[in-house]
Amino acid sequence: MLHINITNSIFSASLVTGIPGLETVYIWVSIPFCAMFLITIVGNMTIIIVIWHEQTLHVPMYLILAMLASSDLGLSLFTFPTLLRIFLLNAREVTASACFTQMFFIHTFQVLESAIILAMAFDRYMAISRPLHYHSILTDTVISRIGLSIVVRTLVVQVPLPILLRRLYFCHSNVLSHSYRLHPDIIKLSCSSTSVNSIFGLFVVLSTVGLDFLLILLSYVLILKTVLCMASHSGRLKALNTCISHLCAVVLFFTPMICLSMLHRFGPRLPSHVYVTLANMHFLIPPVMNPIVYVVKTKQIRDKIQKLFIKKATEKARVSPIT
Repeated sequence: MLHINITNSIFSASLVTGIPGLETVYIWVSIPFCAMFLITIVGNMTIIIVIWHEQTLHVPMYLILAMLASSDLGLSLFTFPTLLRIFLLNAREVTASACFTQMFFIHTFQVLESAIILAMAFDRYMAISRPLHYHSILTDTVISRIGLSIVVRTLVVQVPLPILLRRLYFCHSNVLSHSYRLHPDIIKLSCSSTSVNSIFGLFVVLSTVGLDFLLILLSYVLILKTVLCMASHSGRLKALNTCISHLCAVVLFFTPMICLSMLHRFGPRLPSHVYVTLANMHFLIPPVMNPIVYVVKTKQIRDKIQKLFIKKATEKARVSPIT
């Protein structure tokens, strides 16, 4: 069998997969995805701008929420355009450099989002179990250090991935099974030994997303323990209500991701549309739903958004000439 390096022609034009079985109606399928992309951009940008401008929102909960919105925004910018190119232009060919670049940023924002959701869980635990010391513990300096540690950890585990892929040879089909370039999907195309890549990839998943998920579960065990010790029934409901938005973020992010990762590594070979659907759910749904959930469930965010838009409309009316 002829071994061909990744820089040669067979991998210089790898093909991504859209939604199997719907090729004839891609134009119509693109409409809801365009709407989702617009909602993602507007929703997350609005949250970031509002938190940036409103000094009263410069508290741990909302600063971490701004981090989540930034991560969602970055993830959507590296996923939605690729999918829309397939639907609108039937553009499936991707160069090796673009393939590795998208893979790096998708997995980077994936790990970033996992760590940010863990930070939000810690924030909720401190707010419920240590309400009197909440602001003295989670100071601006602590939040900055948390953000920096999240970025450093992510880069440490993600930078080696594309470097390790460069050592592989590819001689199998160059058709990827997703609309995006994912590490487990790429190494399946190699005809050389991928044990190092597979082991390191599994280590990255377990030491970041897997560990984050376990710590989130632990934080909610501690939260429930604290809530059950409260004497007031209304106090219990109020405390749990502050966690609903975060729980939605946890479910939206981790459920399809865990299923997809396990199927890729340990599951039986299933029809391609199963993998595509799970990947789309994991990468597309959280950036769309997170801003909606937080705006609907957080009165302070809604009020500040209304205030910001009313202020902008008032300023525009003042500078407009009287007709």
